[in-house]
Parts: sequence; structure tokens; C-alpha cells
Amino acid sequence: MKTQVDDHAFSDFYHNWFLKLEDILHHLMDVDVLSEQSNQVAVNDDDQHLQALVSTVTTHLKEYYTVKWASARDDVLPFFSPTWLTPLESAYCSWLTGWKPSAAFRLLNSFVGKPGTAMAAITEEQRRKIEVLRMKVRVEEEKVEREMERLQVVVADRKMTELAKLSSRRHDNQGSVAEGLVEVAVRGVMGGLEKVMKAADCVRLKTLKGTLDVLTPLQSVQFLAATLSLYLRLRQWGINTHMAALKLNIQD
Repeated sequence: MKTQVDDHAFSDFYHNWFLKLEDILHHLMDVDVLSEQSNQVAVNDDDQHLQALVSTVTTHLKEYYTVKWASARDDVLPFFSPTWLTPLESAYCSWLTGWKPSAAFRLLNSFVGKPGTAMAAITEEQRRKIEVLRMKVRVEEEKVEREMERLQVVVADRKMTELAKLSSRRHDNQGSVAEGLVEVAVRGVMGGLEKVMKAADCVRLKTLKGTLDVLTPLQSVQFLAATLSLYLRLRQWGINTHMAALKLNIQD
């Protein structure tokens, strides 16, 4: 099982990863502001640069999931109650250790047809593809949720409770055997949680990839800028709320 030192190691990784995410957002915002100032909804002569920016974002996000999955092999539980997030961030990322994929479509819909943005030029074909993707993602979400519900039933199963009671009887051979059975059962539950977490992460990645495949390079940049800006605001609001609460406690 992981130690507190290991948890701190992932917290350090997340802190540095988020700082780089902020830097990437600045580059996205520069393009977004420039496109609005020039009143353009399409950039034909600089698509390669835009695609490189999009690739930078997706590569950085994949790095997070790579490290997350590697850490979860040792202990998946911290990812269901992350100490590296503020309570506000945790509330937003409460769907199986992360953001709920379908939330991306609500954000996307808030930009569709918005004047002065590349989304103003979104086509009916793009709208159709996004709707098809949304329905597929919802099916995938429900599949993961059913697996999580099944796992919760296993955890609450009476046999697990009985094994736990027996394992506390360390004074006889029966207790030793039961303790070993509990250890095996717990490993099975942890493995199930890890599997559900990865399945949820895969839906998140598929949602992102599917959305970017439909959008033009400039639309993708604006969508990613809006998404990362939301993450940044959530973290800043969460930190500010936490600091204000600490200040009140000190004054009391």
C-alpha cells in the first residue's frame, strides 16, 4: 500500500503539472484573443501552429493519466479522495476520480453560435457529429456507473462483513485463515476500483479526442482555452475559499 510520502509525491507531480497547464493556457488565450481582435472565425494560413498547440494540450493531459494510472497500481484509494485538490475541485471532479465526460458537451453548447468566435461558423454536419458523440459518451458513462454499482454491492456484501469479523480473531487458526481471505478480498476490491477508474478515464479521453476530431483547429483552441480556464478558476476559487476559512478559524 502507498505511504503518505508517496501521496506527497503525486501531490508534487500534480502541482508542477498544473503550473505547466497554466503556461499552456496562456498560449491558447493569446491565439483566442488574437482571433477575436482580427474578427476571424477561421485561420487557414496557420492551421499547423494551431494543431501544434492542440497537440501540446492533449500530450500534457495524457501525461497526467499516465502518472495517475502508474500511481494507482500501488494504491487506488487516494484518487477517490484526492488530497491534492481543493474541496471545490473535488466536488467538480467527483465522477469516479475526475470530471464527468458529458459536462464537456454543456460547455461546448455554451459556445456554439457565439458571435465573434470560431464557434459562430460551426456547421450542421459538425452539430450532428457532436450529438452522435454525446449519445455514445452517455452510453459509456452508464456502463462505467453500472460497474461501479456492482462493485459497491460486492463491498457491502454480507460475506465481506463476516470475513472482517473473523479476521479480528487473531488468537486462533481460524482467525489467521480469515485474515488471509480478507486480504485477498480487499485486493480484489482494490483491483475493481482501479479498473473502474481507468474505464472512467478512458471515457474522458475518448470524449476529448472525439470532440477535437469534429472541431476545426481554431475551434479546438478556443474550446480548450475555455475548458482549461474553467479548471484554473475552480482551483483559484478553491484556494481562496480555503484560505478565507483558515483566516476565520484563526480569528475565532
